Amino acid sequence: MIRLILLGLLAGAFFSSTFVLNELMSVAGGHWYWSASLRYLFMLLMLSLIIAARHGVGRLVELSQIFTRHWPFWCVTGGIGFGLFYAGICFAADHASGWVVASTFMFTVVASLFVLRAFNQRFDKQVIVYALMIFFGVIMVNISEALHAATQTVAAQPMVETLLFGALPALIAAFSYPIGNQLVWQASHNAKLQNPSVDHTVTESPTSVQPLAWMRHIPTIKTSLLNDAFNKVWLMTLGSAPFWLVLGVILQPELPSASQTFNTFLVALLSGVIATSLFLYAREHAHSSKEVASVDATQASEVIFALIGGILLLGTPLPSIAGVIGIILIILGLVLFARSG
Repeated sequence: MIRLILLGLLAGAFFSSTFVLNELMSVAGGHWYWSASLRYLFMLLMLSLIIAARHGVGRLVELSQIFTRHWPFWCVTGGIGFGLFYAGICFAADHASGWVVASTFMFTVVASLFVLRAFNQRFDKQVIVYALMIFFGVIMVNISEALHAATQTVAAQPMVETLLFGALPALIAAFSYPIGNQLVWQASHNAKLQNPSVDHTVTESPTSVQPLAWMRHIPTIKTSLLNDAFNKVWLMTLGSAPFWLVLGVILQPELPSASQTFNTFLVALLSGVIATSLFLYAREHAHSSKEVASVDATQASEVIFALIGGILLLGTPLPSIAGVIGIILIILGLVLFARSG
């Protein structure tokens, strides 16, 4: 469990670059669609190079065959877990400050529990307590930043606009990300349960409970290739392509600037490739619903890392007492998650 928590925290550090760089791009101008869609184009190119370098071009052919056999599944998981998730984050960055987007997205800690329950998975009550502790810590950080913004802003943005176009898209993203990831986890874990000799590490599975009727539509993908996080991210990224194409046709935005393209490349590398691969690797090696929830909870660390990045790059002031209390609650919740394992 300790190892999974540390991997999740490392992923959180790289994930936090999203909020800092998106805020920079929002200030510089440029349509949010390109900040979102170009990230996954760069991700697909970088992941293809990484996979080909590690295993040869033949591996890309194998992954393409897996995608073709189950293309509706990958388009759904990629469209929700990557497309809807990041479109919401980038859209929100144009209508709310970075701390609003980051703090609201941290509801994903609690949203993950709802998603796990929707998949008929059970976990101890203490897991809910730890997740709520982290969430309340996020709220304290949120309040701290909100009070500071209120004292520094002369003409505050209307609250309704902030909620509808800032907080709400980030909240949708908070649910979309764990939904997409859990669908992929379920598809690969179903195969392990049918053939446990393939993976002897499966000792306690959250899918051991009776599956719900709708879960029978999730395909069982029998391949060891899904044990590699890079392969799963590549498949989900390719699956998100229809979402971005349809959205681009609807929006028809102006072409991006060179600076927006470069910053998007950095987000794709740091958050899209490195952070997502670390996070999915940790999640894949979780063998109980409690461990899955623990890995998901490490995303709360993004608030801390985003705050540090904001202080270093954007001149964000140090947090108030309420902010410090929130950070302590977040760290304490993560420690308790680790000790519970």
